[in-house]
Amino acid sequence: WDTAMSEITAKLQTIRKKYGPDSLMILGSAHHNNETAYALRKFAAFWGSNNIDHQARICHSTTVAGLANVWGYGAMTNSMNDIRNSKSVLIIGENVCTSHPIAMQHILTAKEENRAQIIVVDPRFSQTAAFANKYVRHRSGTDVAFIYGLVNIILKNGWEDKKMIQDRTYGFSNLKEELKRYDPETVSDITGVSVADLEHTARLLAENTPGTVIWAMGGTQHTNGTSVTRSYCVLQLVLGNMGKAGGGTNVFRGHDNVQGATDLGVLSNTLPGYYGLSKGAYKHWSNVWDVDNDWINGRFANEKIQHKVGFTVARWYEGVLMDPKELGQDENVHAAFYWGHSTNSQSQLDRIKTALDKVELLVDIDPFVTTTSILPDRKDGVYILPAATVYEQSGSVTNSNRDIQWRNQVVKPVWESRKDLDIVIDLAERLGFGDKFKKSKNGAWKQLPEDITREWNLGMRTIGMTGQTVERMKRQQEWAHAFDLKTKIAEGGPVDGEQWGLPWPCWTDKHPGTHILYRTSIPVAKGGLGFRARWGVKAPDGNTLLAGKGAAPVDSSINEGYAEMKNWKTDLTGKVFEEAIAKGLAPYGNGRARFNVWTFKDDPVPKHREPLHSPRPDLITEWVTYDDVKDHYRVPTLYKSLQKADWVKQYPLILSTGRQVEFEGGGNSERNCWWLVELQPEMYMEIHPKLANDNRIRHGDWVWVESPEDTDSGPSRVKVKAKITRRVSPDMVYLPFHWGGVMSGVDLSNKYPEGYLPYGMGESANTVTNYGYDRITQMQETKTGLCRIKKA
Repeated sequence: WDTAMSEITAKLQTIRKKYGPDSLMILGSAHHNNETAYALRKFAAFWGSNNIDHQARICHSTTVAGLANVWGYGAMTNSMNDIRNSKSVLIIGENVCTSHPIAMQHILTAKEENRAQIIVVDPRFSQTAAFANKYVRHRSGTDVAFIYGLVNIILKNGWEDKKMIQDRTYGFSNLKEELKRYDPETVSDITGVSVADLEHTARLLAENTPGTVIWAMGGTQHTNGTSVTRSYCVLQLVLGNMGKAGGGTNVFRGHDNVQGATDLGVLSNTLPGYYGLSKGAYKHWSNVWDVDNDWINGRFANEKIQHKVGFTVARWYEGVLMDPKELGQDENVHAAFYWGHSTNSQSQLDRIKTALDKVELLVDIDPFVTTTSILPDRKDGVYILPAATVYEQSGSVTNSNRDIQWRNQVVKPVWESRKDLDIVIDLAERLGFGDKFKKSKNGAWKQLPEDITREWNLGMRTIGMTGQTVERMKRQQEWAHAFDLKTKIAEGGPVDGEQWGLPWPCWTDKHPGTHILYRTSIPVAKGGLGFRARWGVKAPDGNTLLAGKGAAPVDSSINEGYAEMKNWKTDLTGKVFEEAIAKGLAPYGNGRARFNVWTFKDDPVPKHREPLHSPRPDLITEWVTYDDVKDHYRVPTLYKSLQKADWVKQYPLILSTGRQVEFEGGGNSERNCWWLVELQPEMYMEIHPKLANDNRIRHGDWVWVESPEDTDSGPSRVKVKAKITRRVSPDMVYLPFHWGGVMSGVDLSNKYPEGYLPYGMGESANTVTNYGYDRITQMQETKTGLCRIKKA
C-alpha cells in the first residue's frame, strides 16, 4: 500500500504540475456511504477540479434535473411503502420485479388490499407486466407523446384537478399550446399504442385516484430524458396526485446509496447539497470546511474553470481522446480514478478502452478486479487497489425514499483491503492538504465516520439533511421495531412520532422527517410543505410563481404563497429553520410547480423528439432532435449533424438494454458470486420467434449483434446466445447490461490477475449501444437505438 500510494501521488503531482488540476478525472461511486461520498467531493474541491462524477449520471440524472426544475427537489416525492395507499399505479420504463423485487410487495399489497389498478407501459412484456391489470406496449423513446396522449384525453373529458392547476402550478397555457400537436391519432402513430388503449389507460388513471407513477432507467436514458421525466410530473399535476398519500412520482433508484451520493455532490455540476458551482456555493462550503475561500479558489487553474461544469461519467473519455482545441478546458485528461464503478455500464465502450490505454495513470479501486483494469492492453501505469466492502466499514446511506439509515461495520477489512474513507484521507495527506482536509467548522475530525456526518449536517441546508444526526440514526436502528410499515411513523419509545429514516428535508434535530413531499394537509413541523419557491416570486412573463390563497400547509402563519426565507441556505446556526417552523413556514418558501421551465431554452415545455437513432425516419423532420452543442460538459455533443434517415436501412432493429434480477449495474460484484452466476450463467439476447425464424436462428444459437457505431475493424458488435421469447416485439432486440470480460467475441480471461477471474463473463451490451446523450444532463441513450443481427 505504501509503495502504491507513494507512486500514485507522485505521478499525480507530476501530472498536475505539467497539465494542471483538470487533467485528473475521478469516477466515484453509489456504493460509497454518505460520508465517503462527501469526502470524495470535498477532495476534488481541495485538489482543484470539478472533474468528478458517478453512476447517477447514467441512471437518474434526467430525473434529478427534470423534477428539480418542476417543483424544487429532484427526488422521489413519496415512498415505496406509500404505494400501499395508491388506487392506481402507472409503471412506465421500469421492471420492478427484476430491478426492485422487494418493492414489488408494496405494489401487490396495493392491488390485493386496496384494489389498485396496476398499469404497466413497456416496450417489452416484463415480469412486472404479468401482474398488471393493464399492459400497454409502446415504442421505446416515445414516452412524452404517450403521456401527452393521456393528458389530452383527461382534459377533453374534464377529469383534471382544476384547483391544483389553478392554485399550485405555473405555465398551464404553455402546456396546452404544446398539447395541440398530440391528438390521439398522432400519438397512436408515434407510439404504436391504439387509440382505444390510450383512452382506456387515461380512464383508469382518472377514475382511480390517488395514483402514483413509477419509473426507472427506461424513462431516463434518452436524448430527451429530462423532458420524459417532466412529462410524468405533468400527468400527476393535471390529475392532482401530488402532495398526498398514494400519489406522487415514485422514482425507483438503483444502488444502495445512489440517492445519497447524488445528494452529497459526487457530480461534475454541483457541490454537495445541489448548491451548484457558483462563487456563493464555494464560499458557503469553504465556510463549512473552515478553510480560507481564497485558498480553495487558488487550487483551481483559473476562476472561469472553477465555476464551470466538469466532464461526466458518460463522456469523460473524450477528455482524453479529443484535441484540446475541441474541449472546454485547456488540457486533456491524463489520469483517471475508477472508484467503485464498472466501465461496462457506460456506452461507447470501444472509445473508453482507447482512453484507458492512453491515460498516463489509471487507478482502479474496488473490492474486485473490474473491467476497467482488464480492458486496456497496456502493461504499466495501472494500479488495482483493494477497497473494503460495505460490510467492512460503517456510515450512513440514503435510499430512494430519501430515508437515511446508519450501517454498522460487521468485520474489519480482510486481507489487504482498506476502507474507502481511509484511502481518501491518505491521498489528501500525501498530496499536502491533509490538515486542512480533516476538519470543519465543528473542529478537527476525531471520530470517523461520525464527524463527517456532523460536517454534512452543518452544510446541507438546501435539502434539509441537517436533522439526521448520528445519534438519531443509531437510535432508529435500535428501535426499528417501533415503526409502522405503511405510515413509516414510530409508535412509542424514544423515537415516537418520527418518520423511519428521517427522510429529508428533516430541518432540525426535533423534526420528524418528510415522508411525502409537497403535502399541505399537515403542518411543516410534522413534514408538511408547499412546492419550493426556487425561482423567485414572478416568472419572466409577469405571472406569479407563488401559490394561491389557501394553498399552504396546515397551521401556516401565511395562508398562501411566500418567498424563501433570507439566508436559509447558508445560515449555519439553524436559527432560520427554527424561526420559520415556529411560524408554520417552510424555509424554502411556498411556490408553484412549473409546467413551463423557461430556463430550458430548447424544451421549456416537454416535447417528444425522435430518438437520435430512430426506426421511424419519416418522423424525424416533424419531431426533430436538437441542434449540436459545442461545449456540453466540456465536450461537443452531436445531434442533427449526426442523425441519418437511412441508418434504418442497414440497421432495421430497435436495440434496448435492461436488468437481470441476479445482478446490479455493471455486475462486477455479483459475477464474482458463484451462487448468483449459477442462477444466471451467461449473457444472451432476447429475440422474437418471427425475427429468429426469418434469420434461421434457433434457441441457444450464437448471434452477432452489430450497431452503427464504427470501430477500426468495422461496426461495433457483440457475440451472444439467442433466447427466443415473445417478451419482445418482432422489431426489437433486448440485451442485459451487467456483463463484461468478453469484447467483440474476444475472451479477456488472460488479462485478469491469477486467481481473480469472475465466475461469470460475457459480452457487454454497451459495446453496441448507440451514441446519444440527453440535452440537459448528458445521460446516455441506451434504451433505444438501432442494430442488426446475423447468425454467427
